[in-house]
Amino acid sequence: MAKTLVLSIALFLAACSQPEDPPPLVPETAAKATKTAPAAPAPTEPRQSVVIAADPWCPHNCIAGSEHEGYMIDIAREAFGLYGINVEYVNMSWARALQQARDGYIDAVVGALPGDAPDFVFPDAATGYSTIALYTHPDNTWQYAGIDSLSQSKLLAINGYAYSPELDSYIEKYQDDPERVWVLSGPAPLSRAIELLHQQRSDVFPEDRYVMQWQLEQENNTESLRMAAVIHESPIYVAFSPIGRDSAQLAALLSEGARALQSSGRVAEILTRYGLSWSD
Repeated sequence: MAKTLVLSIALFLAACSQPEDPPPLVPETAAKATKTAPAAPAPTEPRQSVVIAADPWCPHNCIAGSEHEGYMIDIAREAFGLYGINVEYVNMSWARALQQARDGYIDAVVGALPGDAPDFVFPDAATGYSTIALYTHPDNTWQYAGIDSLSQSKLLAINGYAYSPELDSYIEKYQDDPERVWVLSGPAPLSRAIELLHQQRSDVFPEDRYVMQWQLEQENNTESLRMAAVIHESPIYVAFSPIGRDSAQLAALLSEGARALQSSGRVAEILTRYGLSWSD
């Protein structure tokens, strides 16, 4: 499958409601110990592992345990592996992943835009890049002409996602008005959003264009939706818990390790597995 992911040099590489996803894979006892531990200096013992979570947002991050877990997960695994740190990757809804990181149940989330988690600890170097586009049913002739052009449309959004500063403000303003904004949650919100657009029960849905292209290709139906406009581009990150005692250390190690992988050409090899490439 042919895709192109263009990243800058400075940012080298650098997602209706159904039941909520199952309980987190992190043991409750371990979570409570992390959450309630008193403030203390950063641990002197080296880290053995980090726990990273998100809902599948392929090709950036995919299904945990699959053959292709996502290029951002592959980069994180190899970057941390340079320092003897294992990565445990688990899937849960995005809103839950953010909350579990804020509560200290997990170490980080993957695929974060700065607007998703402004209180988190972000590495200096991004490990991905996102282009947010607006999608409609193929028969819908609506054209995007700024945020006000959404006023007569029913917009879908995924709970906890950031899209662009302007669109995020719009969603926050109208999230309690189901005629303007319909917020999806649950374990498979992207599939649900596509279904609702197909059924013409909603009008517009924002999504990363590479994620949407990947999903539609898995369904062998790349022409089933219309991309109406690209509205935002941003680096994306593995972002670390705001209460983690060593979050800053982990973020620095990830940046350092990822840059080493980039310099060695390993990042390009990882991207190739997903049909992606990057250039200046």
